[in-house]
Amino acid sequence: MEVLLDIPAEHARNIFGELDANVRLIEKQLHVDIVQRNGAVAILGEEPDIRRARSLLRQLLGISQRGNAVTEQNVRYAISLLMEEKEADLAELDKELILSTVTGRPVRPKTLGQKKYVESIRSRMVTFGIGPAGTGKTYLAMAMAVRAFRNNEVTRIILTRPAIEAGEKLGFLPGDLQSKIDPYLRPLYDALYEIMGPETFLKNSEKGLIEVAPLAYMRGRTLDNAFIILDEAQNTTPAQMKMFLTRIGFGTKVVITGDRTQKDLPKGTESGLDVATKVLAKIEEIGFIQLTAADVVRHPLVQKIVTAYEAYERKKTPGGDGRRVVRYRKTSK
Repeated sequence: MEVLLDIPAEHARNIFGELDANVRLIEKQLHVDIVQRNGAVAILGEEPDIRRARSLLRQLLGISQRGNAVTEQNVRYAISLLMEEKEADLAELDKELILSTVTGRPVRPKTLGQKKYVESIRSRMVTFGIGPAGTGKTYLAMAMAVRAFRNNEVTRIILTRPAIEAGEKLGFLPGDLQSKIDPYLRPLYDALYEIMGPETFLKNSEKGLIEVAPLAYMRGRTLDNAFIILDEAQNTTPAQMKMFLTRIGFGTKVVITGDRTQKDLPKGTESGLDVATKVLAKIEEIGFIQLTAADVVRHPLVQKIVTAYEAYERKKTPGGDGRRVVRYRKTSK
């Protein structure tokens, strides 16, 4: 079969991508041929494949018509949704602008999971964002914090994470306490620099309006009218998590992010994130958003790595391959 789709030349260039990379990906994944013909785009293949390809191209056209570049991530994510037969309009997703960075780059959710995450942050007092690396947990939370700060919804931003060593010992390094702690907080600084710009960040930091500190510094404080982000929450103990959650004051918004697969706690120590998800699950004002490998927005290789590790962990876990584990015990006659 062959179906013609009317796509203006300027949008076709955007959709096809550099050296036709996007359209080659669509052809490979959806088993169709796509060619430009007489001012239109022709899709050739079997009827079900053509239907999916046409739906995908229309969504990408919507992104292009809004003046945005069509990225490989857009294409890969749309294909994954089509293969799972999930209803989603990428053009609608593309409308959700959180803010623009200091360089003018728009920050918006790129997946359905990220959209739910952003909506939860907007509507709930406390949101837990749980998922693997590369799903935008910290970056989107940071963008929402800066947006709330710019709109005078909060008077300050507080970013914190537990100072747990990821298999390395930094205590021997020279310098004062702050210089020893800074390596743990560097990812938070980097995100703020990108969103706000170094000058704006430093100016607000000097005024005490933006604070980046290890979790231990939160003890004994009550925090009103603040946007607080606890990053790497899988490395908190239950006592630390309880301490942090009881710092919440009036007019405060809290986002807690974590990846259960990357714990650096001492062996045998229970994670505060794991306990919190059990204890607080039924409280309406608290949202729990589970992001997955499908929400990874870094290089496609990262998504493959995350998926491979998830499969490996399932195999290691008794019954993780879907088979029921039966244990026998001896009985005395």
